[in-house]
Amino acid sequence: MRILCIDTSSGSAVALVDAPATGPTTLLRAAHSADPRRHAETLGPLVQDVMTAGSHADAIAVGTGPAPFTGLRVGLVTAAALGRARAVPVHGVSSLDVLARQALDARPDAEVLVATDARRREVYWARYRALGADDVERLAGPEVARAAVAAEAAAGALVAGAGAALYPADLPATAGLPAVLDPAVLARLVRARLARREHGAEVELGTEPRYLRRPDVHVAAAPKRATA
Repeated sequence: MRILCIDTSSGSAVALVDAPATGPTTLLRAAHSADPRRHAETLGPLVQDVMTAGSHADAIAVGTGPAPFTGLRVGLVTAAALGRARAVPVHGVSSLDVLARQALDARPDAEVLVATDARRREVYWARYRALGADDVERLAGPEVARAAVAAEAAAGALVAGAGAALYPADLPATAGLPAVLDPAVLARLVRARLARREHGAEVELGTEPRYLRRPDVHVAAAPKRATA
């Protein structure tokens, strides 16, 4: 099975991965833009770079955040459109789950707290432990909060993610753990969850976005009544 992986929780990241039923996955091609704001302009060309002439995908994996509203929506809408155009299933995975799996690849026996930039002096965070060789079990979160609040949930855990780099006084990053999401890891999580689902387990593969905040746009209040 070949899986096209897309994540826009920070920059824009795309990968095409060969994911056989058993054994290691193989990265075929990848492309990335670190720009955290121009997802609409960069994601399409990145997908074109990865899906070269003759390429195919049997499924699409997309990061569901948490992340700011606009960038996350671009990734999810693109994945849905590609899935419909190519008549292939689209599976969603939390972007924090992906970073946690990367961290647990390095320290499989640990618990890890992943923190990413939520702007407004806050982080998105969740705490995990490994579930097999390719999946993760979420122990707490996801939530959005000040780094000091996330630090309370990090007690006894390793810390990974860009949020740790932003707020080292509260969330000192563990050396050697990732700060940047690898989109190819999405394929491993999707494959593991599809296998567990075949055995009757309930798994998270929905494509609903994880915003964790209400959008900044609000319905305007009713206009005041004019009087003569």
